[in-house]
Amino acid sequence: MQINEALSLIFNGLLEYLSSEGFSAVYPEGVESPELPVTKEGNKTIISFSGNKGNVKLVHEDKKLSLLTTEVTEDLEDSDFKSASVSLLNLETVEDSDIKYIIDEFSETLRETYSEKAASKNTNKKIPTPVSKSAAKSGVASYDPNTLATRLFALYPETKEYHRMNIEKYGEFLCEEFFQNYIVSNVINTIRSKDTQKNKKLFNILNDIYDNGTNETQSLIVVTILGAMNNDADLLETAKKYMDKTLAEPVVATNQILASSSGKSLVKKLENPPLYKPKKKKSKQKGMFSQMLGI
Repeated sequence: MQINEALSLIFNGLLEYLSSEGFSAVYPEGVESPELPVTKEGNKTIISFSGNKGNVKLVHEDKKLSLLTTEVTEDLEDSDFKSASVSLLNLETVEDSDIKYIIDEFSETLRETYSEKAASKNTNKKIPTPVSKSAAKSGVASYDPNTLATRLFALYPETKEYHRMNIEKYGEFLCEEFFQNYIVSNVINTIRSKDTQKNKKLFNILNDIYDNGTNETQSLIVVTILGAMNNDADLLETAKKYMDKTLAEPVVATNQILASSSGKSLVKKLENPPLYKPKKKKSKQKGMFSQMLGI
């Protein structure tokens, strides 16, 4: 896919919302609609919008597409723009589903930034900020369950709204409930499909986050998500093709344990958890599966 083709799809996908909020595309000199209002600055490809609520830029550079926004300002400088969202846009591998994800992600971010409804929304239940790859790789932070959820939005964009609803309902991210109800079935279906490209994308995420994740996050991947293969030989054989050794070993062991009689009783406990109670204090204690598996 060429850059202008990809940007045209994203531009048209965002245009209806931006127009409804009073934004108009900024056309460079000599360019008129229906041409794409693209400008070039070195390696950057840029589309700009302006309106009475602020300014918006789409900037493609180095396989990434950034959404930049500003509030209303008279003397606009590049330094006034803030990064609102960033998505991978690799033209060599991009698919229609990736374009749709970017449109959905950027549309939601723009609504949160500019719509009157967003301005009046209760801000006590903000979506947690995911841990960045650079922070995880440098050891400054470890991937948490929220980051695992947000990374999986790229594969399962329909789950993003359920993630938000989960936080709004409980006042925090109740990860076990979210993954059990909205992620597990999607992951199992991906593995069962044996689609090479989809499985590569899935396990690239799971391998990375497992290697650099907290104990709780590792337990979610090994037990809650991949433990749901229920020791199915066909599913495990497919998953092994894409799992790194560090992930494959605990996943295989967990599936064997859960298939045993004692493991089945543990599964029943998971299926009938105690009623949710708000946390009084964050606990560092590992879950029973983390202790059992030493992860």
